[in-house]
Amino acid sequence: MAPPAPLGHMERALAEARSAAARGEVPVGAVLVAPSGEVIAAQGNRTRELSDPSAHAEMLVIRDAAARLGSERLIEHDLYVTLEPCPMCAAVISFARIRRLYYGAPDPKGGGVEHGPRVFSHATCHHRPELYPGLGEGEASAILKAFFASRRIDETR
Repeated sequence: MAPPAPLGHMERALAEARSAAARGEVPVGAVLVAPSGEVIAAQGNRTRELSDPSAHAEMLVIRDAAARLGSERLIEHDLYVTLEPCPMCAAVISFARIRRLYYGAPDPKGGGVEHGPRVFSHATCHHRPELYPGLGEGEASAILKAFFASRRIDETR
């Protein structure tokens, strides 16, 4: 059974996803929360803006939090993200020792948690966060679908 997850944290991640979409980025948002419940970092994707293929929302909040806290280990911190993390982000989540991972929409094509390489299921994975998929899935999926639908419409014009 999942521990109580404040929906407000996922709402904040969804707001970051909407902001990313408004910037022309793939709409994924992430929020990193301290054991106290304080939001340490919140970001949306910025791969295009920063010309950085690693500037995924998860990577950005983990980098921000690690710098702010002066530690590469974010033990007892929880991550809320609107889309199943890719393999790169899943590996960094493990390395950072994130306690719990809450995510919205599954990613059958690019995911690295329930799909694809399933990073946390490998014997070589040093740390496995508690997983809570599906939080805010409906809205997260709708934001992604609307974004990609608008891209297809723009391409046909």
